[in-house]
Amino acid sequence: MDTLRLAPDLLERVLERLEFSAKPEPTWEVLDLLYDTWCRRVPFDNVRKLIHLHEEIPGALPGDAPSDFLEAWLAHGTGGTCWASSNGLYAVLEALGFQASRAVATMLVAPNVPPNHGTVIVDLDRIWHLVDTCILHSEPYPLTPVPIAEPPASDTAPWDAPAPAWAIDSDLYDGAHHIRWRPLHRPTGMVCRIDYMDATDEDYRARHEDTRPWSLFNYELHARLIKNDAVIGIARGQYVELLDDGAVVERPLEPGERERLLIETFGIDESLVHRLPPDRPTPPPPRGPRGTAF
Repeated sequence: MDTLRLAPDLLERVLERLEFSAKPEPTWEVLDLLYDTWCRRVPFDNVRKLIHLHEEIPGALPGDAPSDFLEAWLAHGTGGTCWASSNGLYAVLEALGFQASRAVATMLVAPNVPPNHGTVIVDLDRIWHLVDTCILHSEPYPLTPVPIAEPPASDTAPWDAPAPAWAIDSDLYDGAHHIRWRPLHRPTGMVCRIDYMDATDEDYRARHEDTRPWSLFNYELHARLIKNDAVIGIARGQYVELLDDGAVVERPLEPGERERLLIETFGIDESLVHRLPPDRPTPPPPRGPRGTAF
């Protein structure tokens, strides 16, 4: 497994923004606090990616290197999509001495979809704990082996008023962990299957680059963050809020509201927000060597 080392001064600034006064020890309490703070301070968003593609900026996709992802967050308040944000969190955890692993997973948006999602798993006391930078589930989630005989249901069987708003659950089916969660563009639920761990730098870079021709996040703004007791965000021109009683608020964005939310609620720099292109309809996904990107 490759190692992505952060410069000491960058790690120090990241920890300070995450409300750590000094470099902490790699304990359960630290992981719990760090991940919860991350979910409330580091958005899952495609702001920089939309700008990069719209302005045809040369070079790697935004956040491809953990240092680029973290420096942009510190300077502009932006997060990233799964490959970039997972790399960023992984680099922080690795620098703190946690036994962390980048994993490759599949958001099961359709039958027979190949891997399309990056995530992070931490080994604590020989138990794997999921800390996903897209799902943003607030607490490290233990992946315990509880096998089931049938494939887990997705949006065909929505949860009954899950609490808290960011609740997830999982099952072990056919040797793989299946995580049930609620995307803002599909709040009835989706299943994410963990395919393998210990992905390399090269694997993550290639899979990130594979999203350049097509991805769900190449055309329309998506943003997600925990705010107080709710999950809030923007998806496909809608303001979406998952409440702690299981209710879902969905409504079209009003004129100018997209910009106000990103600046005032998500804390993203105004200069970047004003460079965002208008949403475009997302075309059907192509099929390539790695299949459909997420």
